[in-house]
Amino acid sequence: MITKELVKELVEKYLQNTDYELQTLTIDKEMNILVEVDRLGVVDVEFCGALNRYLVEQLGDKDDYALEVGSVSITAPFISKIQYQKNLGHPVEVLADGKKYRGDLVSVDEETFSIDMEVMVAKEGEKRKHKEIVTKTFSYAEVTYTKYDLKF
Repeated sequence: MITKELVKELVEKYLQNTDYELQTLTIDKEMNILVEVDRLGVVDVEFCGALNRYLVEQLGDKDDYALEVGSVSITAPFISKIQYQKNLGHPVEVLADGKKYRGDLVSVDEETFSIDMEVMVAKEGEKRKHKEIVTKTFSYAEVTYTKYDLKF
C-alpha cells in the first residue's frame, strides 16, 4: 500500500546529496500524489523527470495512482526559508496582522526577513506627499503568508 510516509521516505532518499528540498507532499483519496521540490537555483525539469521515474520504479503499477513531480508554483505562498532566500531582491506580498504589504525582499535570516516598501510621506511645510523607501521587518511567526508579487 502506498502511504505518505513511504513516498516521503523515497523522495528524501532520492534527494540525499543534492541541493533540492522536499517542499510539498500530498496524497488525496483518489491516490493523486503531488511532490513539489525546490532549491536555491533553478529547478531543473530533467531532475523532476528523473525523480518521477524513480518513484514510479519504486512504487510499482502506475494504474494504482497518479503522480506529479515538479517545482513549487510561483504564485503559491512560501513554505520554507529556502524560498525566502531564493527570492531575495524580488517583489513579494506579505500578509501580517490582517494587512498586506508589498515590497522588495531585502534580507533573510533565521528568525526574520525584511522588505523595502514605497510609502507616500507628507513632510512638514510641503503640500504634496512624496515617495520614500521604508524597510519593514517581520518575524516568520507573525506572517500569515508571503508570496512572490507577480506583476504584469
